[in-house]
Amino acid sequence: MRKTSNHSEKCEKISLKKCVGICKTYNELQTKFAKRLEEDENVVSFECNVPIEDEKLSDGVYTTDFVIHTANGDVAVRECVFRKNIMKMKTAKLLDVSREYWLVKGVKDWGIVIDAKQ
Repeated sequence: MRKTSNHSEKCEKISLKKCVGICKTYNELQTKFAKRLEEDENVVSFECNVPIEDEKLSDGVYTTDFVIHTANGDVAVRECVFRKNIMKMKTAKLLDVSREYWLVKGVKDWGIVIDAKQ
């Protein structure tokens, strides 16, 4: 998840066939995962940076990293988190809000993408 008003972050725009619109990624983890989704034959399409509208996020508008549409008609959500940030209180709060938000929307396949251990 990321805050939409953070304009200081570097954005990479990638044209991928399965991505709805231009795929905008903000770090190497997101870029690698987007390319992995593009190659996955079970993925029909995916969206990047989908806004979450939740009153618990009172300090701004946040987005979910990936909403994935699969060949069997299911929808999955993935949030990209760096290992070094996983235990931070703010990160945990945002992940909880995302999970709850998408659960209410009927998405049961929610998960986290974490960078490789170094």
